[in-house]
Amino acid sequence: ATMAQSAAARRLSRHGVLTRSARVLEALGRVDVVCFDKTGTLTEGRLTVTRLATLDHDVLVDSPAGQRLLRTAARACPRPTDGRPLAHATDQSVVDAATAQCPPDHAWQPGAELPFEASRGYSASLGTDAGRPCLAVKGAPETVLAHCTTTVGATGKDGHESIVPLERTRLQAAHRLVRHLAGDGLRVLAVAQGAPATATQPADHLAELVGELTLLGFLAIADTPRPGAADTVKRLTDAGVRVIMITGDHPATAAAIACDLGIPQTDTVLTGAHLDALPEPERIQEIDRTSVFARVSPEHKVRIVQALQQTGHVVAMTGDGINDAAAIRLADVGIGLAAHGSASARAAADLVLTDPDPTRILDAVHEGHTLWHSVRDAVAILLGGNAGEVAFTVLGTALSGRAPLGTRQLLLVNLLTDMLPALAVALAPARTPRSGGAPFAAGPMPALMGPDLARLLVIRGAATTLGAFSAWQTGRLTGLPRRASTMGLAALITTQLGQTLIADWHSPLVLATAALSAAILITIVQTPGLSHFFGCTPLGPVAWTTVTACATTATLAAAVTPRFLPHLTPKVP
Repeated sequence: ATMAQSAAARRLSRHGVLTRSARVLEALGRVDVVCFDKTGTLTEGRLTVTRLATLDHDVLVDSPAGQRLLRTAARACPRPTDGRPLAHATDQSVVDAATAQCPPDHAWQPGAELPFEASRGYSASLGTDAGRPCLAVKGAPETVLAHCTTTVGATGKDGHESIVPLERTRLQAAHRLVRHLAGDGLRVLAVAQGAPATATQPADHLAELVGELTLLGFLAIADTPRPGAADTVKRLTDAGVRVIMITGDHPATAAAIACDLGIPQTDTVLTGAHLDALPEPERIQEIDRTSVFARVSPEHKVRIVQALQQTGHVVAMTGDGINDAAAIRLADVGIGLAAHGSASARAAADLVLTDPDPTRILDAVHEGHTLWHSVRDAVAILLGGNAGEVAFTVLGTALSGRAPLGTRQLLLVNLLTDMLPALAVALAPARTPRSGGAPFAAGPMPALMGPDLARLLVIRGAATTLGAFSAWQTGRLTGLPRRASTMGLAALITTQLGQTLIADWHSPLVLATAALSAAILITIVQTPGLSHFFGCTPLGPVAWTTVTACATTATLAAAVTPRFLPHLTPKVP
């Protein structure tokens, strides 16, 4: 198992998936829920401001209203330092749009800043605009609108926009506009400004000034899904792995993007506020039934992972930002994407994707499933073969009064059937394609030491006993004990090698080790001095034909028995 894990980790490294601990690959084989942070994981994370709107109409970027909207939103972003990108992609997209579309904002003299936090829902900046104190605010529409008392109205004859109260009807219109923009899969930001009495408020008291704001309008930001995201979601879903999307976006935006990606059950979207309002038992049940979560904080992501684990799921969490780090560390398998600002996510992850391509997750989960099958098959070879050897020895001793095989012969059996073939099966690479085509597996893996393995052991043990005993009993008819023992030894090894080939005949490594073991067997048996050392005698064509017939019959019986006895067929949920 240890060597199989190391081999799988090495194969994944060639596909851009770095494994911090090879043991996590075993957990990958049992993963039945994969949680994705949306931005930068399922989407490209290259945000672009695509639409500007006020309550009354869309506005052009080069119009006075559009210029003021972009300029105020940029003021509410943290100031760039040393030319490095801002920590939040949303802030960077706003600053980029304002830089490209607006003239330099020399009138603005920034002061205290309040960076965005998911629990707060907005960012703000206090400064002076042409010498007058000004507070710029941008953030989640439902949060910002709750602090707005007025909004810009129609432009008068003098060319100036009027300021009108944000009455209930206009507030309802604002929420309808937000839902409309979010329904198109756009991330929506509300932009507002205030006129505080002073511009010298310290940063830790800046939130006290966020009240009685004037709503300027909304920015709509597009985030394009990654090219392989929809295919990744489809193949995971087809394989029985549940896909969950977690985002800080508006619920309508989250639902639209989840629908575009093909995530099932997008009709229900749970928000962080809704999760906070539920008692713990109901919260766990709701999380277990939901596939899309919106307006969540890092604490909510941790709760979602915990709730899924409490309901018996094996959870993988994928993300690329500091907001995902705690959930990634808590998950059974944490997956971090290498991207700008992802150091925290990578440090907390068990697997790191060097290329932010979601299809790499298919490689990782596929290797986990393959590892699980390979180890199970290797264990079946070891235990099933040994069970057949014990049964053959006991049965032969009961009939003849002495063990049919000597000590050196039993050691030779272990060498040729247990070591090389079992190791080859464990190290065998995946048999199915990693990208495109059919799903890589049919759901999460069953327990290793369970009824499925027991069925394999019964079939393998019975077939091994049948092949060895029939050849040994046929050799006894000649009255030559050493010849009978040699035929039993050859059939015992050949039957086990035949079953190993049936288990994984696709692997060149398994074919090579089986051929090598068979060649060693023939060499030992047919070389006079060496044959005598192992208590054997060279066999003639008739004896080898008998051995081959007995081993082939037992191997075919092992292959066809599950078809006639369905209850012996290993079942994968």
